[in-house]
Parts: sequence; C-alpha cells; structure tokens
Amino acid sequence: MYMSIFVFSMNYKNFNKFFSKTGDFTLPGKKAQFMLSPVSPKIIVNKNNPKKASVLIFCYPKNDKMHIILIKRSDYIGFHSGEISFPGGKFDKQDKNLQHTALREFYEELGVKLIFKKNLTKFTPLYIPPSNFIVFPFLTYVNFTPQFYPELNEVAKIIELPISELLYLKIKHTNLLYGPMKGREIPCFEFKKHIIWGATAMILNEFKFFLAFNSIN
Repeated sequence: MYMSIFVFSMNYKNFNKFFSKTGDFTLPGKKAQFMLSPVSPKIIVNKNNPKKASVLIFCYPKNDKMHIILIKRSDYIGFHSGEISFPGGKFDKQDKNLQHTALREFYEELGVKLIFKKNLTKFTPLYIPPSNFIVFPFLTYVNFTPQFYPELNEVAKIIELPISELLYLKIKHTNLLYGPMKGREIPCFEFKKHIIWGATAMILNEFKFFLAFNSIN
C-alpha cells in the first residue's frame, strides 16, 4: 500500500515522509549497480592509486513531482566528453571532505549554492576503470524548485528527470558511437532520446532499487 502511494504520488510531501521514516537505509549496493555496468564486474578490480571524485543526486519538486537533475557534459578532450552525468567532479585539496566536493561542484556547474546542517545520504562508491576514479555518490533534496544557471564551459544541457519516470525506465542495450568503448554494446537507460550509461546509469539503478526496496520494508 505504501509503495503504491509513494510511486504514484512522488511529490515533496511523500518523498520527505519516506526519508524521515526510513532511518537506517538499506543500500542495494553493487548488485544493483552492476546491472548497468558496461564491463564485466570481474574487470572492475582495484585500482592503481585511484583518484577520488563525488557526485550529487539532487532531488527537488517541480510541478508537484520530485525530479533529479542530470547534466549533459560539454564536449572536451577527455573520457567523459558529451556524456550524461550527475553534477560532480574531482576532489580538491581545499575541500573539507567528499561531501564538500559534491556541493562545490554542484554550485560551480549549476549555480545553486546548497548549505546543509546535516550530512548528505551516502550511496555506494564505484570505480570507473577508464579514468581511474572512485566516485562517491551523495543524495540530498530540497522543498523548492531551484533556478539553475549552468556553466556553459562544463554543461551543454540540463536534464530534469521525474523520479516517478525513473522507476519505470527499463534497461536497454545500445552500441556506443564514441569514446574508448566505441562499437561495444552496453546496457543503458534512455530518457527523452538521451542515452544514460556507465557510472551515471549504475548510480541511478542503485537509487531506483533503493526507493523500491526501502518503501516496502
């Protein structure tokens, strides 16, 4: 009963109630992530002095539905040029911690400054072999619709994904047309003709299973 109300009424009130009730969260972890992994889990092994980065799963209400913000990265010479991703980036020596990294990068990329009195919700870190990064995902949410001011040198487009639609996205497969895995068939989500794959899809899938699992427990 609670699951059906939560899924079909994914507004701020129900979302906040869900997080307030859950307390100790159960994370689906790597099992959910690896469903969208573009390479075999056996290949994702550690990790020669990996660099650290963090991303922010930022949820907010719009038109009485909770959304997640994703970005399409601008084209540049690098591993993740033009990809769909969460706001986030590399840990800087001046950052207090990885949570601070996520908030700083969010502000730099989207022009929205977030200040919190409590810790962000942590999701399962994952390793990205091509760029040798360990990415630490954090989640937070607000009760207002922010005005985004994307940094055009880093963000080509913002993508607002309703969480209620995320829950019904199905895993598809496509052949990559670019990048170090060009020509390889990989699992992905598709939203409004945007192909979401790699680490972003893996984190989204854990978040999707996290909502489903914890709402029925």
